[in-house]
Amino acid sequence: MSDFIGLAWLVVLLAVNAFFVAGEFAVMSARRSQIEPLADEGNKRAKIALYAMEHVSIMLAVCQLGITVCSLLILNISEPALHHLLEVPMTALGMPEQIADTAAFLIALVLVTFLHVTFGEMVPKNISVSVADKAVLVLAMPLVGVAKVLKPIISMLNGAANLFLKLFGVEPQDEVTSSYTAAEVRSIIDTSSQEGTLRNEHALRLTKALEFSTVTAASCMVRVDDLFTLEWGQTTAREFEKKVGKTGYSRMLITRDEVPVGYWHVKDVMLIDDAHSTAPLRDLPLHPLGVVKQDAEIEEALESMRQEGNHLSAVVDEAGHTIGVLFLEDIIEVLVGEISDSTQKRHAPPSKANGN
Repeated sequence: MSDFIGLAWLVVLLAVNAFFVAGEFAVMSARRSQIEPLADEGNKRAKIALYAMEHVSIMLAVCQLGITVCSLLILNISEPALHHLLEVPMTALGMPEQIADTAAFLIALVLVTFLHVTFGEMVPKNISVSVADKAVLVLAMPLVGVAKVLKPIISMLNGAANLFLKLFGVEPQDEVTSSYTAAEVRSIIDTSSQEGTLRNEHALRLTKALEFSTVTAASCMVRVDDLFTLEWGQTTAREFEKKVGKTGYSRMLITRDEVPVGYWHVKDVMLIDDAHSTAPLRDLPLHPLGVVKQDAEIEEALESMRQEGNHLSAVVDEAGHTIGVLFLEDIIEVLVGEISDSTQKRHAPPSKANGN
């Protein structure tokens, strides 16, 4: 084989290697959410792409076999050709034959490695990852074709690899893990709402659920200065009932030295008889407040309140100082919209916020 044919083979083998590398990353990186709608519309390429994504272990075996064979052929055909092409002029220039042979070998090895890594690996990989959804539609069909032609070899290699994995307690996966990003889910919701398959109120609720994780306790809390509170040791049952009647709230925050320490529910005070209704409520147990950090995500705060059975939680800063109170109702409203307390008045809300 002439040296120039060897160089021609280098170009061909680099292209084939690039194909298998691109195919491997396309199958691994493509999103089912983008391919499935095309397949449902009858797109043949999309159906084949889904097949490839559902048989990922076979596709990877095909790609790895192709990459390995191409690499070996480049090493055994193209590198010697380039080596010889470089050695001849070096020898002609008077360089000792042994030195020329070694220098030509090293230069050829570096050049072939550079071309192989750059154009046979990195470039196709980056292109495939950047446009994975489009790449898999183009590359899946020839990949599946190669897999069918080489089925006996691929089955043997894949079976051997899976057996080896099972010996170490690893369960082989035949399908790429499918997941949707928040943007993709939001797009699905918007499309479903526009097409009428999802009611607007349901779409709004789902959209709020997606935005739920971006909300922190500090953004939902009521600041201490804006709270409607009663002072411990100075409030009587009668005064409490008047405040409930005036505000329409069923829970009242109780403070000590202007710091929220707990709350009373209207049901707690209703059990007090008239004879004690004018005495300060010092013996009535307080419902404790939970504690959440100001930068805690709203899911974390909700889970903490659920576990502790609290409807209200104090929000603290980095120094541990209470800067506000988080109400269960406010958290729920972030998700489902405006709700009302069972005793809350429909009109004329109070000027300050309080427990609902």
